Amino acid sequence: MHFLAALRGFVAFSLAALSCGDVAAGEWPQWRGPNRTGHAAADEKPLARLPETPRTVWKVPAGEGFASPVVAGGSVFAMDTQDGKETLRALDIADGHELWRTPVDDTFKDSQGPAAPRCTPVAWDGRVYAQSCKGELLCVSAADGKKLWSVNYTRDFGAVFTGEKGNAPGATRHGNNGSPWVEAGWLFASAGSTNGAGVVALDPKTGAMRWKGGNEIAAYAAPMVATIEGTRQVVDFMADAVVGFDATDGRVLWRYPMKTAFARHVVTPLVIGNRIVVGSHQTALIALRISRDGDGWKAAESWKNKDATPSVASPVAVGDLIFALGPQRDVLCVDASDGHVRWTKTGWINSPADKANAGFVVVGGNSILMLNDGGELVLFAADGAECKELGRVQVCGATWCNPAYSNGRLYLRDGIKTGGSWMCVELAR
Repeated sequence: MHFLAALRGFVAFSLAALSCGDVAAGEWPQWRGPNRTGHAAADEKPLARLPETPRTVWKVPAGEGFASPVVAGGSVFAMDTQDGKETLRALDIADGHELWRTPVDDTFKDSQGPAAPRCTPVAWDGRVYAQSCKGELLCVSAADGKKLWSVNYTRDFGAVFTGEKGNAPGATRHGNNGSPWVEAGWLFASAGSTNGAGVVALDPKTGAMRWKGGNEIAAYAAPMVATIEGTRQVVDFMADAVVGFDATDGRVLWRYPMKTAFARHVVTPLVIGNRIVVGSHQTALIALRISRDGDGWKAAESWKNKDATPSVASPVAVGDLIFALGPQRDVLCVDASDGHVRWTKTGWINSPADKANAGFVVVGGNSILMLNDGGELVLFAADGAECKELGRVQVCGATWCNPAYSNGRLYLRDGIKTGGSWMCVELAR
């Protein structure tokens, strides 16, 4: 089948196949939304414009941190620093008041920022999962924050955490940043052990081991789970490679080497049909074609575009188009079939190129919200012919937070190096 036909058939919002458990209407229960694709829930109303002055529904103090909020079951779950601990907090969705808080681990500090959590939590089936920089994975009750179980990547799986020393790469250097993936019966996490536990699969209700696989150090990207060529796979952008694991038993199905200095691999993989799109600041935006090869599998480069090289912002896909933040502080529209850039837009990002960041949210399938690191919200059309700006408004101060979008409201963090605030901003009624 021609790639574009297969692509459209797969991506035309059949992404429910990647669903992270049973997601209620309008929820944003994990990193990058219901399916970890940057797409809002399918039942969210299209957003054709932005209000001239968005209403701030509530704003409450936040401790230091880089983690994004998630929304599930009438609560906002957020990670920040409280009393010297990486702490998971539940905030009431109506007014932001704190419902409970649970310490997760001691804080970790390096040259990249304050002693603060960096990993977005995951909410699933009445539970919330929080991962610390140092590799503590904690499961608590969503109702009251009571601890249900925990594992530690160093203690339980043999991973190494050194901090910012020598040439230590990836998560061993700057901490565990990539949120686990949770679905019915499975939790997949980048434990990062070279002793056969690069990725682990646990029972999400008990924490019991289901399998462990690979000898990969974790980077910073969150794993994706998808069915590719009929096989359920965990796709993980690790320190030295992009790797596909069999989701049922942990076997390494394919591995594509991608080694860079210090393994600053942050971008969450995009799964488009049988293509995996990834990239790092020292490589390019790259599409890999995953296919069966006799009794095994292979990953081959489909295209590469250095003009679209990403850094820390994860792109989104709409049909056969990819929307991303490029190396020149520009927003790009890239053709997913061959990697060529259809259009670029400058002027939406003000930070230096090596520090530029933005969070993308696809709403209603035909418009994209971008929250840049200056706190400006831009709405533009998911159009491949030209850049069509639909609105722009300041909603907060400087931020590195990927926002959560739920029922017409944007949940975000205002502030980077200082404590700042957790906020709820109304965009549509």
